[in-house]
Formats: sequence, C-alpha cells, structure tokens
Amino acid sequence: MPTIGSTLRASARRTPDAPALAFDDRTYTYAELDAAVDKAAAALAGLGLAKGDRLALMAPNSDHFVITFYAAVRLGLVFVPVVPSAAPPELEYLLTDSAAAALVFDPTTAPTVNKARTAGLPPTLTHVLSLGESDGHHDLLALAADSAAHPAEDHVTEADDALILYTSGTTGRPKGALFDHHRVMWTAVNIIATCNMRIGDRLLHSAPLCHGAQLCIMLIPGTLIGAKHIVLPGFDAATVLAELEAERVTMFFGVPTMFQFLLRRPDFPDRDLSAWRTGLFGAAPMPASTVEQLTELLPHVEFMQLCGQTEGGPGGIYLTGEQVRARPDASGRQPLPLTESRVVSLHGQDTLPGEVGELILRGETVMKGYWNKPAETAEALRDGWLHTGDLARVDADGFVTLVDRLKDLIITGGRNVYSVEVENALAAHPDITDCAVIGRPHPDYGESIVAVVTPREGADVTLDSVRDFCRERLASYKVPHVLILGSVPRNPSGKLLKYRLRSDISDDAQGGTR
Repeated sequence: MPTIGSTLRASARRTPDAPALAFDDRTYTYAELDAAVDKAAAALAGLGLAKGDRLALMAPNSDHFVITFYAAVRLGLVFVPVVPSAAPPELEYLLTDSAAAALVFDPTTAPTVNKARTAGLPPTLTHVLSLGESDGHHDLLALAADSAAHPAEDHVTEADDALILYTSGTTGRPKGALFDHHRVMWTAVNIIATCNMRIGDRLLHSAPLCHGAQLCIMLIPGTLIGAKHIVLPGFDAATVLAELEAERVTMFFGVPTMFQFLLRRPDFPDRDLSAWRTGLFGAAPMPASTVEQLTELLPHVEFMQLCGQTEGGPGGIYLTGEQVRARPDASGRQPLPLTESRVVSLHGQDTLPGEVGELILRGETVMKGYWNKPAETAEALRDGWLHTGDLARVDADGFVTLVDRLKDLIITGGRNVYSVEVENALAAHPDITDCAVIGRPHPDYGESIVAVVTPREGADVTLDSVRDFCRERLASYKVPHVLILGSVPRNPSGKLLKYRLRSDISDDAQGGTR
C-alpha cells in the first residue's frame, strides 16, 4: 500500500505535465506541485523536524495548505489540521494535547496565534511558522524557496501515523482521531471505487480542507489518480457556480447547506454544467426536498450520499445515485468497500426492521484510536467495532435512516457542534448562573444553536453580549444563534432534561432568525 506522499510522487512521474492544482492566479502541473512539496519538506527537515513529530496547520483553503500538507506527510510528520476560525483557547488546547512540535499558520490567523503565544504554548512547540510575511515569525514559503529539494518519503511506511483529526466529545474537550497512512489510503481507494473518480477529473474544493471529509475523500484520492484540484478559499454560491461552469468541474463535494444556496441562485438553471458528473454530499442530513430539486434540475449528475463519521476514516454507509433518487429521505443502504456496518441494540444484537439502534462500523479505514486517550478509545472501539453514537433505523428494504444522536451533537452548516462545549463557555459568563444548549431545525443550516440561560439576579443578559463573550472562547460557527432566558430544567440528580427544552422552544426567542 502506498503512502500519502508517495501518491503525489507517482502521479507526477506518470503525468508530469497534467494540471494538478489551481488557486487564485497560481497554477501547478503535477511535476511542479511535486517539486514545491519537496522544497517545503526540505525546509521543514532543515528545522530539525523528523518522522513522528506533530505539525499543526491553521489556515484556510489555498495552494499553500495543499503544499504544506503533502510536505508534512512526505517527511513522515503527523499532520494536525486546525480550523482557521479557532479561538485562542481552542488552539492552545489542540497544540498541547497533540504535543505539536510545529505550528504553521496563515497570516490572516496571526491575531489568534499571537494571543495563544501570549497565554503560553506547550514546551514541545519549537517552531511557529507563517505562510507568508508575518511580524515576528519565520516564513515557511521563503524557507522553502531557498531550500534544496530532495525526495523525503522513502523512509515513511503505511504503518506510520499520518493524521490526527480532532472531533469534539461529550466532555466538550476535542478528541484526536489518529490514522496511519494505511487507513487514510484505504479511505481514498474506497472513494475512488465507490464514487467513480477518474483520471483527469476536475475537483472543486470549497469546503474546508482542514476537515476530514474534504481532505480525505476529495484531495487525497484525487491526487492519487491525477485529478485537477480547483481550490477556493471558502464557499460562496456565486463563485462556486461560476467555477463549476468555467472549469468544467466533474466532481464536487458539499454539505447540504451549500447545495441549498446553489439552488437559490437565479442563474443556476442557465449555467452550462454539462461536465458535472458526480455530486457528493454528507456531514449532515440532506433534506429530501433539496435532493429532489437537484435531481430534477441536473438529471445527468449522479448525486451520492455519504454517511459516516470522522473516526471511521471518514467512512460509513452510502447511497448510490439511483438509491438517492429512490429514497431521498434515507441516510444510506450499504457500507463502503472493506467496511462492515450494523445497527444494534444496547445489548449488541442486530435490530429488527423498524427498530432504532446504534450504528456501528468496522473496517480498514477506522481510526487507530483517540490520541493519548485510552479510556475514550476503549469506549468507542469495542470488540473491533466503532460505536458511532448515531441512532438509526433500518427498514425492510435495508435502507438506513439516522433518527437521532446519543450525544448532544448539533450540526449547523455541515459542521459539528457539541452542546457541552458551548455550555462550558457559557458557564464562564459572570452573569449566567445556569445554561443548556440544544439545536433547533433551520431551513438553510440544518440546525441553529439555541442557548437557554438563567441570568444572575439583576443582570441584563442579551444575545449580543452572549455572542461577544463566546467568540473569545469558541470558533465562530459554535457561537449561539438564539437566546432564551429562563430556568433550565433538570431532574433530581441534576441532569439536564433537554427533551423538555426541545418541546418548549418557540420562535419568540431573542435572535430567532439566524
């Protein structure tokens, strides 16, 4: 089995002049991208970074993100992506928990990095590098430009650790799902085989590359087969629609919110999207009405649903284009290749049709475990199976539908937000004596984050003050959208009764629209 870095080398040798990467006005052939990665890897090696060291990257989508990623894994470093909107305490935690040896950041995130440095970073962190000029930091791009390129992946094997993808847990503290090259490459092979990815495909990247879905099911398999990557800094419906047409994009992955905003573009029906062959969606449930609109407007596109979780590779179950058309309300039917799936009762027995149980997975792509968290690993991986925490129902025809979550997970705009994490931030507010956070359905974003808080007597707590307070402690997408003032229902043992909150929510809350 090849390693992540060796797949880029192989594509560069096989099709050196083929287009590999485009961002803004910068373009690379596969030979040019491979050379740029070699130079960046040489620069990192010149700093003393070595196989097994963790390198964190905090940057939005760009060609520099792609080059830094491949340079790290080619050198044998363990890559730790950090969402660029992370708040200073979140960055501090990820760097400390992963024992990162290096942090590479985009200059746009410099204020967060500087605040984190002032608060104190872990002693393991020996290098802080910027991707471009930034006061007081070494510039990785300049170091790479001056370095002598050399092949660096020969000593890396498929058994070596490659990625730590952080995902929040029930305690509110993120857990790092650890993957070696073997697991990551099998995820890539699964996607190529299942989603009919082809040599010469043109893939559009607007979802964050720092997330496991875009990184592992689009960038890595696309590079393996020699596809062209068109990278956008983020999602903008007008820009994405224009790029789909101008670049003759053949494959696009998006969260449901992205597809909904594309459909609202008045020029959507007039665009020439005849080259678009495959549309992938996941990370959150896709409304059946959205699927029906997409398949009606673009009958030539095979829209496929991918349903799983980061700890699975990402991996899990899926629907083919034909199955999506037949059952737009379902979440999946069969597992990805080299993966097994079951829906089981609390006692581990397979559920009967119509019964609700927990979706569990096992296979080549499932994580090794949580980084430095043996207890949490033992809870998630039992008897060889990954317990996803997702409650699902299997019907008589074998279609699987997710119905709820064991954990209090909120999915807003395709991003996972755990209520405990937001509650921990709210609990630090000096004017809040009690709080609970739940999700409320939202037509565009899937769910809105609703904070129910009990103010301190005499205090004036507003949605704006709560949002300002949370922005200092949480990434922007985790900040509550709706505020309800009142008592928080608890049982005699002090546990939150969130089912009661969900049934009591009304639209007259502060910030009732997103």
